[in-house]
Amino acid sequence: MSENTAPTHHKVLIIGSGPAGYTAAIYAARAGLKPMLYTGQQVGGQLITTTEVENFPGYAHGISGPDMMEELREQAMRFGTEVRYELIQKVDFSSHPHRAWTDSDEEMTADAVIISTGAEAKYLGVPGESFFLNRGVSACAVCDGFFFREMVVAVVGGGDTAAEEASYLAGLCPEVHLLVRSDSMRASKIMQERVKANPKIKIHWNTETLEVLGEEKVSGIRVRNRISGEENTIAVKGFFVAIGHKPNTEIFKPYVEMNEMGYIHTHGKSTHTNVEGVFACGDAQDFTYRQAVTAAGTGCMAALDAERWIKETGRD
Repeated sequence: MSENTAPTHHKVLIIGSGPAGYTAAIYAARAGLKPMLYTGQQVGGQLITTTEVENFPGYAHGISGPDMMEELREQAMRFGTEVRYELIQKVDFSSHPHRAWTDSDEEMTADAVIISTGAEAKYLGVPGESFFLNRGVSACAVCDGFFFREMVVAVVGGGDTAAEEASYLAGLCPEVHLLVRSDSMRASKIMQERVKANPKIKIHWNTETLEVLGEEKVSGIRVRNRISGEENTIAVKGFFVAIGHKPNTEIFKPYVEMNEMGYIHTHGKSTHTNVEGVFACGDAQDFTYRQAVTAAGTGCMAALDAERWIKETGRD
């Protein structure tokens, strides 16, 4: 930006798209706040890579993730949201108004900022994993387990998430293989006991995944015992990666309080952060539910919180 050009100013700046960002935009726009939304690199968030969404209310016959995100985007724009397909690469929340810069170094200011940058599932990086994503490979049993009813599946991970995913899938599938890299689990005691007591869950200790196998869809996984070195193939139709998520919150760390995993702290049942006029919603602050519908709900909350804060502080 030229030194002689003043930064553009917005009542509400929304950083990130997806169900949370677009819902926040819909509510903020309907409140007359003329929000500016920057989509980030993955336009539409994690759902853009989801082939079928069947658990979001209102879609009786399901909808693809990309189609759903396009409908949300159009709805947000219909009420006056301005959408920019760029990445916010830097922010400064040390004073009001808040400042932000795009990856093309365009500077802007905003009275209120809504963070909806989401999180990314961690993957193993083994051969076949990315190729079969949404064709048998998933990072969310609650989202995709329904498609694997009565099929044999595998879950990789040793924490609470893996234990929860395996237990959930055991309610749908005849057999669940749980692959744990060490000889113990990191999951809480109660979750470990629940997994070990379930006859449908077979735990493979000291086991690492080498490759996801198949042609058009997943047909199995190649694994190795880390103690003996023995390799074998397990026939499965679904492979669920449950080794954690990484929230996309790095640029906010100098200003916004987070937990040790990088998820943003919000106050009580609100979306307020420790910084006045900065709100967080969706998977950037939710490490418990991580569903599209809950993300949309917190997006609504963030817009309402921002609207009230703007009025209470006389910025309207």
